[in-house]
Amino acid sequence: MEQVKEAFDAIASDYDAQRRGIVPEFEDFYQNAVRGADWQGTDPAILDIGAGTGLLSALILEKYPHASLSLMDISDNMLKVARDRFAGRTGVKFRAIDYRQADLGGPYDIVCSALSIHHLEHDEKRSLYTRIFAALNPGGIFVNAEQVEGETADEHRRNMAYWEDFIRSGPLPESIAREAISRRDTLDRVEKASVQLAWLRESGFSSVDIVYKNRMLVVMRGWKR
Repeated sequence: MEQVKEAFDAIASDYDAQRRGIVPEFEDFYQNAVRGADWQGTDPAILDIGAGTGLLSALILEKYPHASLSLMDISDNMLKVARDRFAGRTGVKFRAIDYRQADLGGPYDIVCSALSIHHLEHDEKRSLYTRIFAALNPGGIFVNAEQVEGETADEHRRNMAYWEDFIRSGPLPESIAREAISRRDTLDRVEKASVQLAWLRESGFSSVDIVYKNRMLVVMRGWKR
């Protein structure tokens, strides 16, 4: 994870500005993650895992403005941007830590993550899902807006070609586009959505489902009933 930390420390100040040129259907992807966090209450305790600059957290707080929020990320520089984003807001905590082994704290009503868990090795993903389940209150929900491997080799190839075409034909300078593709090739450890849904069920989650999919981008959700 040290390589991941260094990579995202380096791009922290430009991260938000580059998102729309890197994430296809940016609005749909993040808004479906927010809609997926359909907790039946008004003031949830929320943990954002791999929170980065707080992009997803900020959107969820629009839905739950009185929530308490914990942001956890390995990159100090990314969390610095998040601290600036939430400056002056009470009920927000920041933890610069490697969440693979860290105590997640809690209990929480919502645990969310966006485009972070795919950097973990597969056994680390599986273990994390079990720890997230344990950190949730009964009735809590886990929402993971994530990049996944195609269900077949051909699907995966087509998905990656779609993504590369999106990046190269968009507003990003060619050098930034190359860096994004390089990070994918060196840092990503993607797994099939079907496999990860099975891991969520094994961890104890129920009503596990995909609530959004655009090629390699999915929003997965599970409840702790």
